[in-house]
Amino acid sequence: MTGRTANPKVQQLIVDRWSPRAFDGTEVPQEDLDAIFEAAGWAPSAYNVQPWTFLYAKKGDANWDLFLSQLVDFNQGWAKAASVLVFVVSDKFMRSEQGNNPSHSHSFDAGAAWVLAALQAQALGYRTHGMTGIKFGEAEAALGIPEDYRLEAAFVIGKQGDKASLPEFLQEREVPTGRKPLDAIVKAGKFA
Repeated sequence: MTGRTANPKVQQLIVDRWSPRAFDGTEVPQEDLDAIFEAAGWAPSAYNVQPWTFLYAKKGDANWDLFLSQLVDFNQGWAKAASVLVFVVSDKFMRSEQGNNPSHSHSFDAGAAWVLAALQAQALGYRTHGMTGIKFGEAEAALGIPEDYRLEAAFVIGKQGDKASLPEFLQEREVPTGRKPLDAIVKAGKFA
């Protein structure tokens, strides 16, 4: 589907996932959105604390303009055509009846949840695009995120649109990209 090649043992759904910027604005039914978020909730996490929270707005709802305005201008320019905008938030603490202990892996765990959301969206025929081009420092206040939580990233969900809807310089980049070879990302033994 994407023209990418990988070890045949790698699931094709993973190989076909990529991050376009062209979306067509088609509404994502709540039933599909719920399945995407439920899939995210199946991610592994330290002590199974599931530290993620997904804040979302659907295109045209009461929160859409507020959410969109929390992205940097560049991302607003193309994300406005997506159907759903999601902010990923993680809890910095492992909360229990025994108290709140700092979590070392809250960001890692939230990232795992985002990946499962992206793969579930792909399985349902949608595309996602993750981003950290957020107005950090402003967005937390605008979205009511408490200080003991961390705004990690944002992502959009929608049906892929025609790349001609993008500015010319982005049209050239609207293709699946390759990946580093294994020897560039994997080391047996020590780092150096």
